[in-house]
Amino acid sequence: MAGRSRWPSPKAAEPSEDLDAGPEADPESVARKILLDQLTGRARTRSELADKLAGRNVPDDVAVRLLDRFEEVGLIDDAGFAREWVEQRQSGRGLARRALAQELKRKGIEDELAREVLDEIDPDDEVEVARVLVRAKLRSMRNLDHDKAVRRLVGMLARKGHSSGVAYRVVKEELGVDLEDPDLV
Repeated sequence: MAGRSRWPSPKAAEPSEDLDAGPEADPESVARKILLDQLTGRARTRSELADKLAGRNVPDDVAVRLLDRFEEVGLIDDAGFAREWVEQRQSGRGLARRALAQELKRKGIEDELAREVLDEIDPDDEVEVARVLVRAKLRSMRNLDHDKAVRRLVGMLARKGHSSGVAYRVVKEELGVDLEDPDLV
């Protein structure tokens, strides 16, 4: 047995997470473990969990049954997830409705639910978030001329999903410049 080890490699000793783990692997038990593992770290959408189960070869009927049950007992809550996601991403990253809508779509939140959650955002809060972003960015722009500062600030707000109207208004108020000048755009 030259060249062969008597001991199995650590990788070989680990159980497979797929359903191909052997004849005793019950698809429902494996799927339940996958779902619980996924929900341990943070909340996830039904769509994310369905994708994870599909990627692990869980039969569709088992996946749907377990996802329905997890929803029924409150372990999966897309509406709660969407509200929490919007709150965190708006306050933490300064994202506006448009950017938040794109993120919710990528997370698999249905359009109607996303609209419902996004409609709860107070327009004044969105303006205040933009104002906080501009004030924070202004610290690093002290040496820039006004034109360049305006372009950079408006561009930053646009990348965060803020409308041009909100972006120009907030930048104008914070810089005290006349943004009606077409040369500044």
